[in-house]
Amino acid sequence: MATQMFEGTQHAAVYLKYRFAPGKELKDIILAYLQEKAPSCTQLAVDVGCGSGQGTAFLADRFAKVVGTDISQAQIQEAKAAPSPPNISYLVCPAEELPFEDGSVDLLASFTAAHWFDIGKFMNEVKRVLRPGGCVAISTYTIDMSLHYRDCSEKLTQIFREAWDQLLKYSHSRIKHVLEDYKEIFEALPFPDKKRITNIYDKIPMTVAGVVGYLESASPYQVFMKNDPEAAKTLLPGMEKRLLETMGAPSRDTPLEFWVRHVCILGHKEA
Repeated sequence: MATQMFEGTQHAAVYLKYRFAPGKELKDIILAYLQEKAPSCTQLAVDVGCGSGQGTAFLADRFAKVVGTDISQAQIQEAKAAPSPPNISYLVCPAEELPFEDGSVDLLASFTAAHWFDIGKFMNEVKRVLRPGGCVAISTYTIDMSLHYRDCSEKLTQIFREAWDQLLKYSHSRIKHVLEDYKEIFEALPFPDKKRITNIYDKIPMTVAGVVGYLESASPYQVFMKNDPEAAKTLLPGMEKRLLETMGAPSRDTPLEFWVRHVCILGHKEA
């Protein structure tokens, strides 16, 4: 069974507010791959581990029906409450027990979630539900993020990574998949026609408040809060104060750029 994270209602609300959707570079790569490998597969896309729906929406333009699934009832409630195109729906289920018929899914996608799954069981489901000629797209953003603002980008990134390093002490063992650029997940994908791209970069417009909120939404921060609440409560305000002082900015709403590297696994099931 998948690891259950992001279960609390408050955490799900923070996740919805501060987690970012796949950026243009990643979306363009996935859509180009679909056009190349499966131009006629346009009926059903499934986004597994969809959370509150950040990665689900862009699939609605290409597919007649898009279903986002997640093991967390709280996350699905947030996804359903958010505005979305009429051809998107959401349901609660484990990644390892997808309620779709054999060979019925044109695209099975997962964005920054697959490291929480039981990889072997999930891959069995990928093989089962994907139609012949269909595609799979599994991606994650990595932890080597950076902040960019005027001439102090290097210092801002250092401050951010010091806080991130503190949180990583509380990360789940499954984060190893992210640290290894999804290598094991790629090797487990049961299709010969597959590739892994590790150098996709997105420059995401954000604010200082958004950077702080992103770290608050991260699973290690939630563990940190449970283990050492006093230290956790001071970490993010302290980081925010240092960021604003370095930027010479008075407001946490000051915009900056959040640079993210993505890893993406793409696969095609033989027709």
